[in-house]
Amino acid sequence: MDKAPEAFRTISEVAEELDVPQHVLRFWETRFGQIKPMKRGGGRRFYRPNDVDLLKGIRALLYGEGYTIRGVQRILREEGVQQVASIGRGETAARKRDARDLELDGVPAPGRALQAPRIKRQAPPLGLAPFARGGEPPAAQPAPPRMSDSQVQSLRLALAELGAARKLLGADEQGE
Repeated sequence: MDKAPEAFRTISEVAEELDVPQHVLRFWETRFGQIKPMKRGGGRRFYRPNDVDLLKGIRALLYGEGYTIRGVQRILREEGVQQVASIGRGETAARKRDARDLELDGVPAPGRALQAPRIKRQAPPLGLAPFARGGEPPAAQPAPPRMSDSQVQSLRLALAELGAARKLLGADEQGE
């Protein structure tokens, strides 16, 4: 049964409509203060139509245009909730990222990236790493106890059963 366009939506309905997991919607609520679903008893969320439009706009900017969360926060701050909601309704095209967006997201302009510094220390010779820090040599580990013949036999039987189960599962997958 379809709901009326002005009806409130549950988090599962919105998650399905936006094709994102419910935990993503909860996460977005923590990052975008403009998303304010009604909460009823037991903490159940109900999204208003305007909330759904805003979420659709945020999704379009994040997933469709490649904005970062910080970039979408800036758009909400500079252009407003109604602008992002109109993107969600399909009334306005999402603007493409430009050099300013990249710069504000911390991505350097082409040709301006700094080279990572090189580390100029050498690793200690193999086998001496524990001593390089001035620590004591590790205590000798006792040899693991040897398994009895009955334990070895039990493990072999279990391995054979697992192999048979794998063959059955492989045959079922090929038969479908």
